[in-house]
Amino acid sequence: MGIAIISFLVVFLLIASGGVLLFYREQMSKRLSAVIAPETKPKNLIGTIQQSGFSLAGVVEHLEKVIPKSQAEVGVLQQRLIRAGYREESAVAFFRGTKVVAMAVLVATVFFTGFGNDNPIVIYLCALGLGFIVPDMILGRLIKKRQNKIRRGLPDALDLIVVCLEAGLSLDQAVKRTAEDLEKAQPMLCDELKIVVLEQRAGRPRTDCWRHMAERTDVDNVRNLVSVLVQSEQFGTSVAKTLRTHSENLRTQRIQKIEEMAAKTTVKLVFPLVLCIFPSLFLVVLGPAILSMMDSFKTLFSK
Repeated sequence: MGIAIISFLVVFLLIASGGVLLFYREQMSKRLSAVIAPETKPKNLIGTIQQSGFSLAGVVEHLEKVIPKSQAEVGVLQQRLIRAGYREESAVAFFRGTKVVAMAVLVATVFFTGFGNDNPIVIYLCALGLGFIVPDMILGRLIKKRQNKIRRGLPDALDLIVVCLEAGLSLDQAVKRTAEDLEKAQPMLCDELKIVVLEQRAGRPRTDCWRHMAERTDVDNVRNLVSVLVQSEQFGTSVAKTLRTHSENLRTQRIQKIEEMAAKTTVKLVFPLVLCIFPSLFLVVLGPAILSMMDSFKTLFSK
């Protein structure tokens, strides 16, 4: 009996010591790994949520499955997102999920504010429709803003390309140098020029690369530039002279556009003058006269 108890205690101590050794070994390896590659702790709540595996973008992308879609609609939406500067593969899913989020937020706002108690069906339908349309309107504004920036920066880029061509560089090298030098001043235009350079490095013809740029941006000035480059390459004319002439034409069109907008201001000022300024002016000018006439009529009829 004593031998059995002693043997049991020996086996128990061996097992316990092995477990303690394994535990301390695991703790030591964790300490060593923490010293070699320390983990960065999130400084805010958003970082904590993202580190735990929760991503708001992922949730929004999953919500896009609520809205039915066709391949043609996805193609048109992807083209619009590319024109706005969003080329990621998940941009379409994120945008459609944003529509679902906007509709849910507007419906929840109407519900908690009690705005839809009078006519709930019409109000909730309007909230759903507004939530479905607002992201498209915001995307359209972003596209126009980006197109305007590309349109404004195109003459400066053409001037720099002409300088590079006259310095002895080829057209491809001039476009690459222009995209690098004007990156801070015109980031959106330089982004498109970098894509042109990458497509040319991939082996595509130059004319196809510039046509793809015109399709991505959907800017009339870029389309005219592509046609000018194609004609210059076909007829063998000087590219530098052609681009300088085209740049001067773009600046002339910009000046004419500004003059046109200045000429329209006189017509646009009619409505503020009639609705805002004239009533206050009449009140200030004719108010005392009307008050004096009212006092005189009172004294006249009182007699």
